[in-house]
Amino acid sequence: MFKDSVLLITGGTGSFGNAVLRRFLDSDISEIRIFSRDEKKQDDMRKKYNNPKLKFYIGDVRDYQSVLNAVRGVNFIYHAAALKQVPSCEFYPIEAVKTNVLGTENVLEAAISCGVERVVCLSTDKAVYPINAMGISKAMMEKVIVAKSRNSNSTVICATRYGNVMASRGSVIPLFVDQIRAGKPITITDPNMTRFMMTLDDAVDLVLYAFEYASQGEIFVQKAPAATIEVLGKALTGLLEVPGHDINIIGTRHGEKLFEVLLSREEMVAAEDLGGYYRIPPDLRDLNYDKFFEQGEVQISDAEEYNSHNTTRLDISGMQDLLMKLRFMQAITRGEYVEPEE
Repeated sequence: MFKDSVLLITGGTGSFGNAVLRRFLDSDISEIRIFSRDEKKQDDMRKKYNNPKLKFYIGDVRDYQSVLNAVRGVNFIYHAAALKQVPSCEFYPIEAVKTNVLGTENVLEAAISCGVERVVCLSTDKAVYPINAMGISKAMMEKVIVAKSRNSNSTVICATRYGNVMASRGSVIPLFVDQIRAGKPITITDPNMTRFMMTLDDAVDLVLYAFEYASQGEIFVQKAPAATIEVLGKALTGLLEVPGHDINIIGTRHGEKLFEVLLSREEMVAAEDLGGYYRIPPDLRDLNYDKFFEQGEVQISDAEEYNSHNTTRLDISGMQDLLMKLRFMQAITRGEYVEPEE
């Protein structure tokens, strides 16, 4: 379906953007457009890949005109541009709204105006039962996606939702590795805190699935195992052959949850289990409420959310096996130092 087509990746210089780019670079796609506001990272990518398929557009999703300039002539969009650091969004919540909510509105409006075939947007587990500004802005982003999809006839708009992507920029894994190498104690906020663990390559598989099979307004959720932060720390000290390395408990940071939720109880009632993924259909009711019975949904009371406490739990050995799938960790255990997953 991608033969001779044009793909635009917003936030293309980030972790997800790079991962999607690597998957498409050797395909029969004709052009890949990287849209971001970071000219330094764009220049680094230009030199690193040195590929004529790559075209670079400097702009910001907050600015509709700059988005529109990049979208013209595009067949597919992967929208990964976002503010994703929880603490910084806590201190600057309006900035999260501008990028994650209004920026998504700009991308989708430009896509519809230019007749783009399909748009896949990147969401996060923090959008489910959100308690922090980053999660709230991503939850609003999902609402914008579903609302836009109702008014889009030719452009298919959908989303993919993930848990923690290991060794991506901002992940604790590179931080823990740096602390171990410097001989400093690993700093853990809460040893019982659980997070979903998945690789970037797993995430890209879901993006391709969504591009091919998604219908209007659907959200695809990646199933993933989880581990406590303590298990993650011990797995890393084991792999780096310092099993007795000190671990300090520093307390929960701004906006952190004890566990993350990938699928709410309400969504679980309607979700379709596709094996490795869940598919959440959109609520397509309109504002004419009198068409529908206003009564409680018994199934919701009986349903159980899908969270990082009740999914498959990794032990230290299982965590180490998953860590060794990462290019970052493979290089680290060879004694090399590389940047976190790009």
